[in-house]
Amino acid sequence: MNYAGVMSLRTGLISALAAAAMSLGGAHAQTKITIGEVGSGAANHWPSYIAIEKGFYKARGLEVEYAPAPSSAGVMQQLAAGSIDMGAGGLVDPIRAIDKGAKITLFRTEASVAPYEVYAKKDVKNWTDLRKKTIMIGGVKDITRIYLERMAIPNGLKPDDYDLVFAGATAQRFAALASGSIDATIMNPPFNFKAKGMGFARLGATPDYVRDFPFTGYAVSLAWAGRHKDDLAAFLAAYQQGVDFFYDKANREEAVSIAQKYLKVDRADVAETWEFYQGLKIFDRVGVIANSGIENLLKALKELGDIEGSTEVARYFDASIITPQK
Repeated sequence: MNYAGVMSLRTGLISALAAAAMSLGGAHAQTKITIGEVGSGAANHWPSYIAIEKGFYKARGLEVEYAPAPSSAGVMQQLAAGSIDMGAGGLVDPIRAIDKGAKITLFRTEASVAPYEVYAKKDVKNWTDLRKKTIMIGGVKDITRIYLERMAIPNGLKPDDYDLVFAGATAQRFAALASGSIDATIMNPPFNFKAKGMGFARLGATPDYVRDFPFTGYAVSLAWAGRHKDDLAAFLAAYQQGVDFFYDKANREEAVSIAQKYLKVDRADVAETWEFYQGLKIFDRVGVIANSGIENLLKALKELGDIEGSTEVARYFDASIITPQK
């Protein structure tokens, strides 16, 4: 073989080795995490959306994506079945699933207080105007039922005074109110602000009634967590960066743009949601399950007969899965 042939072969071998190295590096560089969420986009996941868009997850070796489900219960079913790695949403459904024996655990709070507001048809003046009317909530045993009752009862409206219908996502509940097919519903931002702009009657906000337990959080498959402790630690560290970014008021416009991409609603509504969430201090910077008020939620669910077993926090939060990020 002549010199040119040798050099050509050498170049080819170097190129092949480089391509193989890149292929192997790419295969192991990023751990993909699929997170179930209710519907497509929720303002409560804002810090995580920031972590995706700002590259906080990627910098720690993670590729994070959200997968829609029709309800929080549906998210937990997928998580228990191993179809997804994590579930994000209301804390009630993972608690119920764990109580029934699902091999999952809570590992981080998300929204520390519920940002719901109840809006009704324009001719409704007060809560008692909803007697014999139809109210839409998330589900038969959804967290929205607990919040609705905690708001309605002090205002003279008992659970047997009205009819309930169900839709898992806030966007669906807003659409039902806007179409006139229901009389009232409970909604998260930014849809409560859309309802306000359309002239619907505001009856109250959950933070004025309920602040003794966290609202939403993240659950994870125990099997997945056992194999991915470092990835879970990386997720928590990157998520906290997302929370810090959200609270930095210098980032307001960029944070609003990121949320608008995922929520697909008017920018003005997202901006109002940012202001509302800032005022509530809705996102816990650390998000530790223990001492978050979770015991109050467990007690409430026990009293309602929603869980049968022990209400010990350790039953719902396996602290052994949490390791510090290196």
